[in-house]
Amino acid sequence: MNGPETAPRVLVVEDDPQLLAMLTRLLAEEGYEVDEAADGQRGLHLGLTRGYDVLLLDRGLPAVDGLDLLARLRGRGVVTPTLILSALGNPADRVVGLDAGAEDYLAKPFDIDELLARLRALRRRHLDTARALPLPGGRLDLDTRLVSRDGAEPVRLSERESALLALLATRPRHVFSRDRLLSLVFDDAEHEAVVDTYVHYLRRKLGRKIIDTVRGRGYQLGRAA
Repeated sequence: MNGPETAPRVLVVEDDPQLLAMLTRLLAEEGYEVDEAADGQRGLHLGLTRGYDVLLLDRGLPAVDGLDLLARLRGRGVVTPTLILSALGNPADRVVGLDAGAEDYLAKPFDIDELLARLRALRRRHLDTARALPLPGGRLDLDTRLVSRDGAEPVRLSERESALLALLATRPRHVFSRDRLLSLVFDDAEHEAVVDTYVHYLRRKLGRKIIDTVRGRGYQLGRAA
């Protein structure tokens, strides 16, 4: 994350060229360093290869949908606070967006002052905690891949173990199917058995209760470690 003397960095992913240009100009005037992406694939590449203080994502994107883009970023351990913009603004749509891992959700058309205020709030809220995720009885540091728990020595995870646990921790009440976890965390693997293998590794290192099996559906973060 950027230090206090540098401009905050924001990634804006929006397929409407006029709205993208307006947001870029507006945020630059507010002191942000802005990167643009007009589709989900470009947004995914930038989100994985560059560091940002906040993400601003359209929900309906070409190539990779905004919610899928966010899930892929979370699956790679990117926990940058995210605000979703969408023309879908009813309560059910908002719930879907927040359950997908977003910290905030704003319906189009939106008030510019409200958008800027929400972005400021996201940056403040995550200033000290954006690189750590809460776990049952502890926390996962995404920079060091260390799991710290009260009264126990920190446990270091492999890159894949950390990515899997981070994805579950960003949506602790969500049940992920094996197929979904395979595509989001192990996209270079072909068989769902690799998911079970890494769940086994995590349970061996952190205890069986770190991940719950939901029979017939998949896995979710455990409720108690």
